[in-house]
Amino acid sequence: MSRGRTRLGRCSTGVASAAAALAALVSSGCGSARSAPATTAPPAPRPFRIVFPEGFTRLQMAERVRVVARIAERERHEPVRLGERAYLLASQRGRVPCFSRAERRDLEGFLFPATYDFLPETTARALVAAQIAAFCREWRSVDLAYAASRNLTPYDVLKIASMVEAEAAVPGDRALVAAVIYNRLRAGMQLGIDATLRYGLHIPPTQSITESELHDPTPYNTRLHYGLPPTPIDNPGLASIEAAAHPARLGYLYYARVPGTKRHRFFESATAYDRYLAAHGYGPH
Repeated sequence: MSRGRTRLGRCSTGVASAAAALAALVSSGCGSARSAPATTAPPAPRPFRIVFPEGFTRLQMAERVRVVARIAERERHEPVRLGERAYLLASQRGRVPCFSRAERRDLEGFLFPATYDFLPETTARALVAAQIAAFCREWRSVDLAYAASRNLTPYDVLKIASMVEAEAAVPGDRALVAAVIYNRLRAGMQLGIDATLRYGLHIPPTQSITESELHDPTPYNTRLHYGLPPTPIDNPGLASIEAAAHPARLGYLYYARVPGTKRHRFFESATAYDRYLAAHGYGPH
C-alpha cells in the first residue's frame, strides 16, 4: 500500500505555522486578506477514507468508490460528490505528467493504489488527480536503466508490473515472475499469462476459463499473441513496479502454483515444468 495517506479537500494547505497557513489560504482564495476572524475557527470536518488495494483495476476502483460513497452518505447524513459513474468518466483518460504532456487515452496502470481521504465536496476528478500525483511521486524513484537496456519502454515496464501484481501473491515471487516475462519476451515466446485474458474478457478470478475463451482473439490473450498486452491489466503498487524494472537475473521460463500455498515454483525447462504439472494434476499454465 502507500507510504501514507492523501487528503483531498478544498482548503488544505499542509503548512505548519498559523501565519504561514493564513497566508497560504489567502493566496489560494480560501480566506480574506482584509481581516481575520477574532473567534476560533470550527474544527475541520473529519474526512472519509477510501482504500484501493494493489492490483485493483479501474472498474474495481469505481465499484469501491460506489460502496464507500454510499457508506459515507449513510454515516454523515449528507450527500457526497464522489460516485461510480463520475469516477469512471474521470479515470477514463487524462494526463500523466511524469510520462508525457499528451493526454493518455487509457489510465489503467496510472491510478496508484493507496489510501485516500476525501470530504463530501471532493470530486471524482480530484481523486483521480491525487492518484496520478501519487503514481508520479513513486514512479520518479524507479531506476529504468536495466529495462531500457532490454529495449523496454517505461510503458512496457508498467504493463509488466501489472502482470507481476496479478500473478505474484507473495513478495518473494515478484522479481521471479518478472524474470519469466523478460525471458519469454527475449526468447520470442508467448507470455501465456491467463490474467491478461481474464482482463480482456472480464472473467472474474473465481470463474474458470473455458476452452472457447482460451482461443478468443482478444489482444489481451497472451496465449495466442506475442509480446505484451495493449495496456496494463491493473494498477500495480511500487513493489511490483520495482520488480518489473529489476527482474531476477535467472533463466526461468515457466512457473506453477505450489499446491496449498500462494507461492510458485519456477522452472528453466519445459520438461521440468511439464513433469511438475503432471505430478500435481495441473493443466497447462
